[in-house]
Amino acid sequence: MQVQGYFDLKFEALKEAFAALFEDGQTRGAALCVQIGGETVVDLWAGVADREGSEAWQSDTIANLFSCTKPFAAVTALQLVEEGKLDLDAPVARLWPEFAAAGKARITLRQLLCHQAGLPAIRAPLAPEALYDWQAMTAALVAEAPWWESHDKGHGYAPITFGWLVGELLRRADGREPGDSIAARIARPLGLDFHVGLDDAEFHRVAHIGRGKGNLGDAAAQRLLKVTLSEPEALSTRAFTNPPSILNSSNKPEWRRMHQPAANGHGNARSLAGFYTGLLDGRLLPAELLNEMTREHSCGEDRTLLTPTRFGLGCMLDQPALANATFGLGPKAFGHPGAGGSCGFADPERELAFGFVTNSLGPYILMDPRAQKLARLAGECLD
Repeated sequence: MQVQGYFDLKFEALKEAFAALFEDGQTRGAALCVQIGGETVVDLWAGVADREGSEAWQSDTIANLFSCTKPFAAVTALQLVEEGKLDLDAPVARLWPEFAAAGKARITLRQLLCHQAGLPAIRAPLAPEALYDWQAMTAALVAEAPWWESHDKGHGYAPITFGWLVGELLRRADGREPGDSIAARIARPLGLDFHVGLDDAEFHRVAHIGRGKGNLGDAAAQRLLKVTLSEPEALSTRAFTNPPSILNSSNKPEWRRMHQPAANGHGNARSLAGFYTGLLDGRLLPAELLNEMTREHSCGEDRTLLTPTRFGLGCMLDQPALANATFGLGPKAFGHPGAGGSCGFADPERELAFGFVTNSLGPYILMDPRAQKLARLAGECLD
């Protein structure tokens, strides 16, 4: 496989490991970017971007990054906190009065961001087309009662509802669509090729997403799969399959256009690394808010993912002792994986920002071994 791009010779072993990903015939396309102290030391891409395998992955190819999008939404919310337009510990209902229904009057933005609000899923069955109807989804969440009591410090990852919950607060506080806020506050100031609510004119650059076959993943992935296949009313099942179009929409025009800041951000490895560099160097948040974002808020067995997770505010924190939950570098690393393998994170101790993007989805529910291996090797090359 011919790898395109640039790498500092110190990171030649990382370039070779990236190229080796394509020895697996199911790896279609991918990109990798590593920045150290704001300097790009690796910027690579290879493989194919289209469904038929005839179009090469280009320097400007972008892909759906799934949950790698969540930290962008969280940082936008925290910027509004800094400006006094949002409050981490005020009731959400202060800005969104209807939200107080069904026992949600005391839920806060902080609880939404660290997955403690008890709203990872919607019980009432929704039509597939509801996924693209902002008003329908926010109305469903207004009517939804929490899956656990607000005084219970347990947490459950909100894979898709996070986007409507946080996104509605962005709309009300900033006066524009969530993707427009993210573009104005993060993407344009940092020069990132990152979009939530993609313009049709950019569709030709988007890599077609495909799923690998024959690999059931680790024990955590298999446990979640078993529940979703056998328990249709379970929280975990509802979180990923209601509306039922969640899992099969990533290549649809409606999905690309939607302003859903939990899961449909589109970008490249460069934009992920650049985002985390912007956090490390203080361009996006002051130190005190970055510290608040990256301190532990939730830790332990996740009621949605059925495996231990650890969260700050809109970001996942490292769990070095857990194979499926570590970014592969320092214990202070923070970031977010996306469904199927893409991943962005920062390791403050090394001033390292990392972005990996692929259109070949694996079965893992937290960290993909491909991203982990590349991250570990980046650290070894640097050290």
